[in-house]
Amino acid sequence: MENRYVKFMVFIFLASVVSACGPKSFDSKDELLAYLKNTDNGYHFQKSVNGIDYSLTYRPTDLMVSQFVQNRNANKRINQLRKKYRDYLYFNLSMSVNGRELLSQNLGSRAKFGTMVNQFSFGMAEKVHLISQSRDTLPLLDYVHPRTYGMGTGTEMLLVYEKNSVTMEQAYMLFTIKDLGFNTGEISFKIDPEKIKQQPLLNF
Repeated sequence: MENRYVKFMVFIFLASVVSACGPKSFDSKDELLAYLKNTDNGYHFQKSVNGIDYSLTYRPTDLMVSQFVQNRNANKRINQLRKKYRDYLYFNLSMSVNGRELLSQNLGSRAKFGTMVNQFSFGMAEKVHLISQSRDTLPLLDYVHPRTYGMGTGTEMLLVYEKNSVTMEQAYMLFTIKDLGFNTGEISFKIDPEKIKQQPLLNF
């Protein structure tokens, strides 16, 4: 009887270890977003330099999937979408000054304002980089910068990179943002690939 009890306790311990090591799952997008925004969890990064506030948030596969799933029980559709999006890395980048978009700043001239608009709309591949520990730069496949014409609380964009299997086995990646003309110097955030491999899930 005692031997069976010991075996049972060992089983419970091992099950709890496996559970603790596996990815977290959430019943709602709001719960998942709150978890991601907690800087202690390794998915959200913040830095303020020369009055400019930067934040970078990793966007898990299931958040992308959730945009296209209406029926929570559509398992086949969910699996198809997970397969479609799992090979890419998605990041939300936000940059603001005093809680407003960067373009709300007095940039000095119409020409400079126009240059900045063009930079945000078409030229961010030259300004943001995702770099592996071995110093390889992952290409920016695409990005989306919605124009809110001064009504937003920050300059927001969604950045898309192809997931590289070699990079994902390294100790870290660096996300860097070159100086955009606000005398901040280069901004960088250190990302743990293991966090991405253990990214949180949604319970569809």
